[in-house]
Amino acid sequence: MNDWPKVRLGEVLKMYDTSVPTNELSEINLAGVYSFGRGLFKRGPMFPAKTTYKSYNRLFTDDFVISIPKAWEGALARVTPEFEGWYLSPVFPTFRTDPDNLLPAFLEWFCKRESVWTELQSKSRGIGARRESVHPKQFLSLEIPLPPLVVQRRIVTRIGELAAQINETRGLRQQVINEADALLASASTKIFRLKTGWKTMTVGDFCENPQYGYTASATEEKIGPHFLRITDIQGGHVKWDSVPYCRCLEPKKYLLKPGDLVFARTGATTGKSFVINECPESVFASYLIRLRVRDTVSIDYLYHYFQSPSYWEQISDEKKGTGQPNLNGSKLMRLKVPIAPEKEQHLIVAELDALQAEIDNFKHLQADTAAKLDALLPAILDRAFKGEL
Repeated sequence: MNDWPKVRLGEVLKMYDTSVPTNELSEINLAGVYSFGRGLFKRGPMFPAKTTYKSYNRLFTDDFVISIPKAWEGALARVTPEFEGWYLSPVFPTFRTDPDNLLPAFLEWFCKRESVWTELQSKSRGIGARRESVHPKQFLSLEIPLPPLVVQRRIVTRIGELAAQINETRGLRQQVINEADALLASASTKIFRLKTGWKTMTVGDFCENPQYGYTASATEEKIGPHFLRITDIQGGHVKWDSVPYCRCLEPKKYLLKPGDLVFARTGATTGKSFVINECPESVFASYLIRLRVRDTVSIDYLYHYFQSPSYWEQISDEKKGTGQPNLNGSKLMRLKVPIAPEKEQHLIVAELDALQAEIDNFKHLQADTAAKLDALLPAILDRAFKGEL
């Protein structure tokens, strides 16, 4: 790398006007630029005449674009062939490389490095999240190590090969995780299949009437009990230290206790459930429903059933025909549950607990692998632009 000259981007990259007046456009395909070096994304068809912009920038393969408001956060991208002919709003200026000195793909990989975003961050004005925009001149003032084109091609090829291997490994890792989840689902399907001596009951047969949560504003101030919301339940766990508080006028009515079962009743997590074990003084929010088991069935047995494919099939049937997924108390009480004899319930819980523990441990190991994979590409890019690849 010591032999590579460093040049300002402005010497090998020029701002290029690809704007088209809005009055010459009818319907266009509008793109956007992800932060953190993740490239372009498709926003879809839109009508420029319905906006206040006077023009839109047309995209051409291998042009380079930056987001004026978010370039300091890594919103920079090369235009790939699939975005040929798409458009960006005027806050995304377009640049073209000098073909005799700089490969577009070399610039693309260079701009995926966090050190580049940090430098743009220092060039932008303002503090913290309220930083001001990055001007194109500030982007063009960046310095880039510039080896000969033949070396650039070799580096781009090598990075591409390594990035492909990383992505393949990620795909295999996710496939294995999916297979582990499928194994648990298959076991649950088999275990909860109705057998001799079992009976089918509705939730309303063995649970108290469902209760909706409390409506209030959450706050970090310790002005009352903790305030459990759907978003506080992640991966089947709650970090109580991070759960906010609320001012509750009827705390006794909404206080949670061990053995309570809460359900998400709307949104993307509709139907997800969680059993309260040990918890600080807490009430639950209005987008949750609470169930309390009256008799006949153990709460752990019931919880495992509420993770099974049979339960989710019923939830899907209940959600059909609704614009917004939702689960209300009456729907919940109508759900059918296969009930095993009491002793068998305990055996089933032990078996599924053990299987879940194995899968959780496996996923924990996979999470460590994911973290290492995430660190690989930045390390590769760092070595590449030090001339060590």
